[in-house]
Amino acid sequence: MKKILLLSFAWTLPLVAEPADPSAHDPKPAPGSPGATRAAVMQVFADPDFRKRAIENFNISSDLEPKLPATEKEAFTKIADLAATDVVKAYFELKSIVTADSSAVFDFTLGSIAYQLNRPNEAAKYLESATRKFPNYLRAYKNLGLIQLQQGRTDEAIKSLTRSIELGGGDGNTFGLLGTAYVSKENFVSAEGAFRNALLLQPATPEWKLGLARCIFRQNKYAEAVSLMNDLIERQPDKPEFWLLLASAHLGLKEPVAAATCYEMIDRLGKSTPDTLTSLADIYLQESNYPLAVETYVRALDLKPGQKIDRPLRAAEVLNGRGAPGEAGILLEKLKVYTGGNIEADKKKKMLKLEAKIASAQGKSAESAAVLEQILKEDPLDGDALLLLGQHYAKSNQPEKAIFLFERAEGMEQFEADAKVRHAQVLVTSGKYEEAVPLLKRAQEIKARESIARYLEQIERLLKTRSKS
Repeated sequence: MKKILLLSFAWTLPLVAEPADPSAHDPKPAPGSPGATRAAVMQVFADPDFRKRAIENFNISSDLEPKLPATEKEAFTKIADLAATDVVKAYFELKSIVTADSSAVFDFTLGSIAYQLNRPNEAAKYLESATRKFPNYLRAYKNLGLIQLQQGRTDEAIKSLTRSIELGGGDGNTFGLLGTAYVSKENFVSAEGAFRNALLLQPATPEWKLGLARCIFRQNKYAEAVSLMNDLIERQPDKPEFWLLLASAHLGLKEPVAAATCYEMIDRLGKSTPDTLTSLADIYLQESNYPLAVETYVRALDLKPGQKIDRPLRAAEVLNGRGAPGEAGILLEKLKVYTGGNIEADKKKKMLKLEAKIASAQGKSAESAAVLEQILKEDPLDGDALLLLGQHYAKSNQPEKAIFLFERAEGMEQFEADAKVRHAQVLVTSGKYEEAVPLLKRAQEIKARESIARYLEQIERLLKTRSKS
């Protein structure tokens, strides 16, 4: 009997997948959340060390393996011999003799052959049948869980892998795959426990350590994530996904400079993506390194056409607001060329407004006014453009035009408070203090601001002084 059982599994290959593309395994912490995807699952199966360990796990336990009845020994021996030379023929031969009453060994073997022949659905079907016939079939549960996980049947995979652990099959691979399954369900607490058990049994396995790091990151345990990722990077410094998760952990700890170092390492490895470069540029902007920020935003755009421009456009607005209109202008010009004018109407308008603000900040008031006039020609009810153009005319000593534009903006609820303040300022400049007071009072009723309250108080004090003299 022992000889027959050994024959029944000697030719069975490990249930592993073809290597996956490691570049698809990028975490999305928030920034980017690193939730598991199919690519993340496939990366585990792609590792050659994992495949080697999977082969070693095909051991036999008399309590956890079904016995082959004497009436089926001869048939199974023929199948085993045939499989050694012609797996396809063995598959069809075995399929023709598997019945509801045949041994679970037949179902398990047929499931294994089906998987080797790239028939995972059929493989799962026969492995499930094997577990129904022999509920303690440890290897059937383990292999079934692996297939189900690859198929995206995560809930079923968790049940199968858990059952194999209950039966005593709690090796590092099984715990690690269980952790991977829990991550895909975003059950990070359970996943953390599974990965810690996997590391107890296989402490040198990078897949499980990376999985644990992702779990604790998603639980906001950033300091521990940094420690784990530093250890992984020390062993494998050429893995961009390690640097990316480390960057996310540093950002979680509010350590942007350390995160920037990680993004720079990814760049040195030649593995930058638009997202990593944009994140790096965001940090340069935050640290007031404006020229380098603009250069990096531009590099990010050059990597791939058709990207969303929200982040670099927002960066250009920030640059202009921080007194760097030159850098803002460079980035805006890049965005105009990049989009070729083929963008949504709201973004096009936002870019035109920014162009006007940059021109104004650079002392090019005529150019600024021309852009704003263009915006109002297309949309006469654009409150922002009305305010900006009104301010232009106010500075250009054309109070009538300025007041006309402010009064138009006052008719829109969203802009009424600011428009009345701008209107009042023009009146004050013209010495019309009494007319400015009710405008400022109304603005305060809409949106109370301490600076406007002080301004109103000064005007009222001035009016009282005048009335006494």
